Amino acid sequence: MNVQISDLFDMTHTLAGAYLEQFTYPWEALDGIAQTIVDLGATLDDDYVEQSPQVWVHNTATVAPTAYLGKPCIIGPHTEVRHCAFIRGSALVGAHCVVGNSVELKNVILFDNVQTPHYNYVGDSILGYKSHMGAGSITSNVKADKTLVVVKGDQTIETGIKKFGAMLGDFVEVGCNSVLNPGTVIGAHSNVYPVTSVRGVIPANSIVKSSHEVVAKKER
Repeated sequence: MNVQISDLFDMTHTLAGAYLEQFTYPWEALDGIAQTIVDLGATLDDDYVEQSPQVWVHNTATVAPTAYLGKPCIIGPHTEVRHCAFIRGSALVGAHCVVGNSVELKNVILFDNVQTPHYNYVGDSILGYKSHMGAGSITSNVKADKTLVVVKGDQTIETGIKKFGAMLGDFVEVGCNSVLNPGTVIGAHSNVYPVTSVRGVIPANSIVKSSHEVVAKKER
């Protein structure tokens, strides 16, 4: 089951690379995101402006005046935070990202070139390099019965945590209005069809056509 950090992400595309490399599984990093952002903030160069306490924005980033940036957060170079985006806090957003209209982020790491452009909720999640969430797609980060999240693939891994949305590997494409259920891990270069409910582990280089149909991509 390819769910380890080294299977999912290229660490050169995030300020959190050294932090993430301490762990085996990506969800182990969720608890320390806020403190990591604070620690990184103290090391940023003069190209970052601390616009309010523990809120650092690169001087090439664009932030709409109607967007809310809660602490702690870092907004990277050439990133666009659009109208009415709601960053609740504990958000490390990389370079060349899009945080779109009415998007909500909470306790997340977005690698470089991640796009969450339209009406997305992303909470307690990590999105890898050049991953993209289509309009209206969300991460569901708490189970309905409020029990601890379990990652299910060809084996079951107890995470020991209650809030865990999704881990998207590099170059993952999520279709519009899809729901990534608690404990979802999607391998790199995979695609999810629109309006799909996804749970468990999706292997790298897969196409999720429905909640019951996952196929391997054909080589070109």
